[in-house]
Amino acid sequence: MGAGEEVSSSSSGNQNGSRSDITNVILNVYDLTPINNYSYWVGFGIFHSGIEVHGKEYGFGAHDFPISGVFKVEPKSCPGFIYRCSILLGCINMPFSEFRALIESVASEYHGDTYHLISKNCNHFTEDIVHRLTGKHIPGWVNRLARIGSLCSCLLPESLQVTTVKQLPEYHEMEDGTETLSTASPGGSTEIDDTDPEKQLLSPKDGNSDISFIKEAQMCECKVP
Repeated sequence: MGAGEEVSSSSSGNQNGSRSDITNVILNVYDLTPINNYSYWVGFGIFHSGIEVHGKEYGFGAHDFPISGVFKVEPKSCPGFIYRCSILLGCINMPFSEFRALIESVASEYHGDTYHLISKNCNHFTEDIVHRLTGKHIPGWVNRLARIGSLCSCLLPESLQVTTVKQLPEYHEMEDGTETLSTASPGGSTEIDDTDPEKQLLSPKDGNSDISFIKEAQMCECKVP
């Protein structure tokens, strides 16, 4: 079902002073609903995906603010979702520093307030990153719901068309240049609907996963004399 080789273990290189800059590019796919256990076999389902490179998994999530919605987690451990499978999409020779610069640049194109389940979701993000790194595409079944929804979005309820988390990520510097996550809501805390899988994404419970948001690259302003 779709291109790519499923892998049971993901050796994706070492980001801390590795002798080799060679790393696998792995798509980790998650179920958003148990219904996928039945619909998956006919090529349909509702999925979240993250891209694993240099030993970390990168994804895109929603919030209400015009800042980066790109984050990283430990592979196969994205909170709020049920891990399904990993698909090896290629192997690249790219230093971690170069990859980090790419992710920080791409983060400026994926703000949390631009997330949309049909037109700009986590699978669009992984498709974009995979294509930039390898020239390949993610398997079509991973984002089939979005393609169908774009053709008949008027038939989908508003709750499916737009999903956001009304919390502002606060960034705290880490040694590798990424940012650990804490959240704050303007004027106090905002209640999260725990029944919505997408909302659980950016509000991990009981510290069960370490989410780090990627701070987007700052654009330098060149002054003309």
